[in-house]
Amino acid sequence: MSFTITGTGSCLPALSVHNNDFVGIVETSDEWISTRTGIRRRHFLKEESLRQIAAEAARRALEDSGTDAAKIDLILCATVQGEDVSPSLACLVQEDLGAGCPAFDMNAGCTGFLYALDTAAAYFRAGMAEHILIVCAEQLSRFLDWKDRSTCVLFGDGAGAVVLSKGDSLLAVQIGARGQRENLNIPGLSASGPFWDEAEARGSLIHMNGREIFKFAVTTVQNEIETSVRKAGIAVDDVDYFLLHQANGRIIESARTRLHQPEEKFPVNYAECGNTSSASIPVLLDELNRNRRLRKGDTLLLCAFGAGLTWGSCVIRWNKD
Repeated sequence: MSFTITGTGSCLPALSVHNNDFVGIVETSDEWISTRTGIRRRHFLKEESLRQIAAEAARRALEDSGTDAAKIDLILCATVQGEDVSPSLACLVQEDLGAGCPAFDMNAGCTGFLYALDTAAAYFRAGMAEHILIVCAEQLSRFLDWKDRSTCVLFGDGAGAVVLSKGDSLLAVQIGARGQRENLNIPGLSASGPFWDEAEARGSLIHMNGREIFKFAVTTVQNEIETSVRKAGIAVDDVDYFLLHQANGRIIESARTRLHQPEEKFPVNYAECGNTSSASIPVLLDELNRNRRLRKGDTLLLCAFGAGLTWGSCVIRWNKD
């Protein structure tokens, strides 16, 4: 026994920032950004809070599923960091929904959704849950270095959610990690107080070696896809849609070319959303669901990579009516 996705939801901040809006902030242009990444817009939290969009995405997923919040047995929230160090974002979402189940955050960088799916699968196999809510919510705009044109134009804020119920739609899932800090990190806060030397103030800003992360991503995505389809007992050609982490158009196109698959099998939304970290796949999944592009029986392959370094993939049969 594994699970079936019974509902999806997403919520993007109202503020939409075009590439041209970065002109004058850093040395860049719409052409420079779009030709290198494919990104043209992204959403930033301004009027809303991360908690608000996380809870709204969760509500929409519950409504789509037809599941009452009181029936949820576990809330998993994937996030680089919630608004507070404590309490967890998952606990705040639980309060907003009026649920009464256990709730906790997990941080696997951009791979958070796949880590949450793997964790949920274990709960279902152990018979510990009937319904699980996964919420992926990110506010990466808090960590952007506005002097670094190679990173500040890449990321956006957003939230995506799914409701999982007992079922047999999960065909394969795998996650992995290789601990490494130097190529992608966000430093934490420095200690201060009477028992420490005065620490130099530092911001929690994203540091990324784009070239190394690109090479890691291209290799990882191909390997993960090929391994997942073997575990699921299917061929690459049997996959109806590849839902990849929406980090960069060049990475997705590279994977598509290497796998010899048609463009229509790789839906994307990075042009309008940018890289929303763990939220990118559930937001894309919700778009496909709401636009009725998914048919019952479709085979979906999800794959992501992120800071950690982490990676993960899964094969799911879409059994939602």
